[in-house]
Amino acid sequence: TIARDPLRIIILIAGAFFWLVSLLLSSLIWFIAVKASDPNDEPLQKGLLIFGVMFSVLLQEAFRFLYYKLLRKAIEGLVALSEDGCSPISIQQMAYVAGVGFGLMSGAFSMINLLADALGPGTVGIYGDSQLYFLTSAFMTMVLIFLHTFWGILFFHGCENRRWWEIAAVVVMHLAVSGSTFCNPLYVGSLVPSYMLMAIAATWAYLLSGGSAQNVRRFLLCKSCSVTGTWYLAGLVPSGLPGRSWVSAGGHRVVSVGG
Repeated sequence: TIARDPLRIIILIAGAFFWLVSLLLSSLIWFIAVKASDPNDEPLQKGLLIFGVMFSVLLQEAFRFLYYKLLRKAIEGLVALSEDGCSPISIQQMAYVAGVGFGLMSGAFSMINLLADALGPGTVGIYGDSQLYFLTSAFMTMVLIFLHTFWGILFFHGCENRRWWEIAAVVVMHLAVSGSTFCNPLYVGSLVPSYMLMAIAATWAYLLSGGSAQNVRRFLLCKSCSVTGTWYLAGLVPSGLPGRSWVSAGGHRVVSVGG
């Protein structure tokens, strides 16, 4: 859905870069705070860690908003340069691609941290703790990649329609998922709530994109060769399958693809 379109690749890489800059700034602030404090004060160090995580989440969402503003300006420029007065990419497509960019970079850094821990020294579970550290970390990395994708769709939709409570909901969900990791090594306390929030965010993003239960049934039962118009706008239809006609189905716009 992204690799075949050069413009989407650029948006993906730029989104990953924005996430990377937010991590760099939050890491720098946390590093300075740790160096300026007493390393032997364990409660203080734990408090600084919690502060660092929460500050990092807020900074990521701030950079997501800055990226939205940048892409909005980019759309205006693309419209001005186009011959037909239309942008070659919609804000819905940008939201999806930007969310994937945030998620992929987040997952890449999670993987790097795990590989660094795997080098040792030490043995997982040597003091009787769970030996599922790497497995559960892989599941947490996966859920964060999906969540960033869904959060990108929800966040951009809230910005486009000035529905600030949607933006606030994204920030709260992000804080909740990050805060749940402090329950580790009780991994059930972090994985179960995170996957529940992922299901909620996925359903919410799907409905905002124009999806419906009828479309899900058609997809699962393979009853139709149609996809919703919003899937087409979101870039989830291969570029080699042109839309033939627009029809009304269940109150939603549907484009017939490939016959």
